[in-house]
Amino acid sequence: MRISAFALLAATAALAIAASGVQAADLPSRYSPAPAYNAIPAFTWSGFYAGANLGYGRSTGASQYYDPAFNVTGGGRKSGFVGGIQGGYNYQLGMFVVGAETDLQYAAVGDKGATYRGTHYSGDSNGYFGTVRARAGLAFDRALVFGTLGFAYGEIGGNKALDGALGYRHDDNMSAGWTMGGGLEYAVTDNFTAKVEGLYVNLDTSDSYALANRVNIRRDTEFGVLRAGLNYKFN
Repeated sequence: MRISAFALLAATAALAIAASGVQAADLPSRYSPAPAYNAIPAFTWSGFYAGANLGYGRSTGASQYYDPAFNVTGGGRKSGFVGGIQGGYNYQLGMFVVGAETDLQYAAVGDKGATYRGTHYSGDSNGYFGTVRARAGLAFDRALVFGTLGFAYGEIGGNKALDGALGYRHDDNMSAGWTMGGGLEYAVTDNFTAKVEGLYVNLDTSDSYALANRVNIRRDTEFGVLRAGLNYKFN
């Protein structure tokens, strides 16, 4: 009887321990779940953007004027302020970024006038040009190194011809040509980018004015531009 009583007590204890283990397994864990990991999205150059720029332009050839004794002669390289607006679109695939950009610029790089043998030949430094270009480059996180090539147009100003009846005159015909260049752009924030860019612009050389089928004054429309710009990128 004593052995049976001990056996019954041991069996009861074992059942109680097993029941408590099952009940504990059903209770919620005391430990908090691991916080969800939210990855910070990587910066991308893809998207539309618009902005403004300013800089310096310098002609790469000599403006000329007409002298009755020596035909076409004289002139020098001209330089001045350049500034305007731009806009475009980028698409990024891995490290590669391709896109298109257009801009419109004021440019004070036309001939500012010349004096020859006591006669001053008036000039006009005011002008404009615009471009429509393809861009391609490599992105290193927030830095973009790019090259650009495309179409250019504009009227850069230049010398004025002397018309005996109408005085100094200058035509305003738009010229067309091409441009190429490159630069560096950096994303200061997710929306604002800053860039430094150089362009070479080559427009067809035009005559400022013709009198009696004689070209009085000629101008050179090749020039280089160095400019800095700020863009807003639309997400």
